[in-house]
Amino acid sequence: MNMNRIMNEKWPWIEAAHGMRSELLDILSDADLVFTPGGHNMTVGALCREMGETEYAYIQSLKTLKHEWSYRHTEAGVVSSIARLKAWFQTLDDEMQAAIAAFSDEEVNKLIDRGEEAVTVAFQLDVYLQAVLIFLGKATIYLKAMNEELPQSFQEYIG
Repeated sequence: MNMNRIMNEKWPWIEAAHGMRSELLDILSDADLVFTPGGHNMTVGALCREMGETEYAYIQSLKTLKHEWSYRHTEAGVVSSIARLKAWFQTLDDEMQAAIAAFSDEEVNKLIDRGEEAVTVAFQLDVYLQAVLIFLGKATIYLKAMNEELPQSFQEYIG
């Protein structure tokens, strides 16, 4: 696998954040996926689907150099199955790693059109990492509302 600059500098951080997402899925059950803290909040399963849709959008932006948000995952069962979520996220993670590895060191400076602005591939990955951390922050609120014990990594890095 190509070890370009961003694979060395960015992928370890992304992989660690994905690992925390996996920890979350490891402590949840299928029954937990229907939980919502109330109000206008979505279920845990829908929150996870939204994160997968976000990852998909970032993967596509790496391939097309244009970021767009229209993709919706249509498999209804993904919001109610930890096994399906884990399988989908593994596929997405593998696809993201391959997309990042495909860039040469020169290509990491290519611009991705985000509509109002264009950012480098490297910056786009920084923004993606922030999106994963925001998801983990939301998930922490859900876990606390469910009276679940937070994994050590969540306590140390998320709060």
